[in-house]
Amino acid sequence: MIKEYKTIREIASPLMIVEHVEGVTYDELGEIELPNGETRRCKVLEVEGDRAVVQLFESAQGINLAESKVRFLGHPQQLAVSEDMLGRVFNGMGQPIDGGPDILADAHMDINGLPMNPAARAYPAEFIQTGVSTIDGLNTLVRGQKLPIFSGSGLPHAALAAQIARQARVLGDNETFAVVFAAIGITFEESEYFINDFRRTGAIDRTVVFSNLANDPAVERIATPRVALTAAEYLAFEKDMQVLVILTDITNYAEALREVSAAKKEVPGRRGYPGYMYTDLATLYERAGRRQGKKGSITMIPILTMPEDDKTHPIPDLTGYITEGQIILSRELFRKGIVPPVDVLPSLSRLKDKGIGVGKTREDHSGTMNQLFAAYSRGKDAKELMTILGEAALSEDDKLFAKFAEEFEKVYVSQGNNTNRTIEETLNIGWELLSILPRRELKRIKPEFIEKYLPEN
Repeated sequence: MIKEYKTIREIASPLMIVEHVEGVTYDELGEIELPNGETRRCKVLEVEGDRAVVQLFESAQGINLAESKVRFLGHPQQLAVSEDMLGRVFNGMGQPIDGGPDILADAHMDINGLPMNPAARAYPAEFIQTGVSTIDGLNTLVRGQKLPIFSGSGLPHAALAAQIARQARVLGDNETFAVVFAAIGITFEESEYFINDFRRTGAIDRTVVFSNLANDPAVERIATPRVALTAAEYLAFEKDMQVLVILTDITNYAEALREVSAAKKEVPGRRGYPGYMYTDLATLYERAGRRQGKKGSITMIPILTMPEDDKTHPIPDLTGYITEGQIILSRELFRKGIVPPVDVLPSLSRLKDKGIGVGKTREDHSGTMNQLFAAYSRGKDAKELMTILGEAALSEDDKLFAKFAEEFEKVYVSQGNNTNRTIEETLNIGWELLSILPRRELKRIKPEFIEKYLPEN
C-alpha cells in the first residue's frame, strides 16, 4: 500500500524536504497532490534518517505546505516503450505531445538504464553513412561510436543535426535503422524546425523525437537524454535495430546540472559546474555501443555549443575525454559561406580506421583520406604564406596546393544542408580534387589505386 505524507517541511525550488518518511529510497519517483486535486511529479535526491530531500519536476508554485500530500511510488522514473514510438514526438519526460494516443507499452524501463559491462562490449567496426562528405570521407562514423560535434553560438549545428538525422543509414541488407533525436533546452522555434523538417522529408517515420524546451523545468532537462537513451536501448537491444542517437544541446544539459547542484548547495567545481560532471556525462555517453550477442547497436552524436568557442571549457573538455573524437565547426569557414562549416584538420574520429576499406567503403578510402588531409594542410599553409609575402613568393607546387585548398573548401566541404552524398560520390569528389596536384605529390596513395581511380586531366 502506498503511504501518503502531509509532512512537507520546506520548499526551496526545485527542492523540497519531507519529514517522517519510511522505506523511501534514492531516485524513487513521487507525486505531490495539491489541495485542488492537481498532481505534480518529483523524485528523491537524498534520504537521511526519516527525512527525504525531493526534487520537483514542475514549478513549486501553489504547493501549500500544510495541505499538500506526498506519496512515493516505490520505483524510479520509467519510460513506456514499444515499436510504436517510431514516428512520434514526445516531451522531455516521454509523454506524447503530437496529438496522438498514449503508447501501448511492451515494457516499462528505468530511464537510468544499466551500465554496459565492458567485457560484454563488441568493438565498433561497421561504417555508417551520414551523406556528409567531411564525416564519411575524413572522420568516418562507425556503428557503436560516440562522435560529438563541437559547435559555437550562432553556427548552424541545428541544420547539420537535422541533415544527419535525415540522411544517415547503414549499408547492407536486412538492417533496420532508426534515429532517436533528443532536443535539450532548445527554443520553440528550433523544436518546430526539427519536427517540420523530419515530417517534410518523411524521416519522421523512422525517428523518435524527444523535445525539451528552454522554458521547461531544469530537472526535466536532466531527464531528457536519459529518456531518449532508454528508448534507444529498447530499439537496439530488444528489437535488433541499428540506432543513431542525436543529443542537442549537451551544453544546456550541463547548465541544468549546475543549476540543480547550486540549489542543493553542493561545493562547485570548475566554473561552478558540479565536481561530478565528468561521471554524470559518462553515465550518458557510455550507454552507446554494441553488445556481444546482440544484433542491434547504439551510435551517438552529442552536439554541444562551446561557450565563447573555448575548447578548454569544462563541457567540451570532459566530453572529449569520454568520447571517440570530435567534429569541430569553424566560425571562419561559416563567415566564408561554407555550409556545413566543418573544420577538418582539428576534427578527428578515433575509430575511422575500423569502419573503412574493402567490404565496408572502398579499397582506396584510407589512402585518399590521408592524402586529402595532407594536401589541405599544406594548401592552407601556402595560402597563409601568400597573404604575408604575396603570390610571387610561392613555388609552382605551392600555388597548386593553395588552389587545391580553395577548391577543397568550396566543393568537398561546402555541400549544403540538402545534398546527400553516397560514400562513392564522396571518394570520387576527393579524386577529382587530387587531380589538381602533380602525380608525384600523391605519396600517401598506393600507385595501383592512382592508376585505377585518378581522373585523366
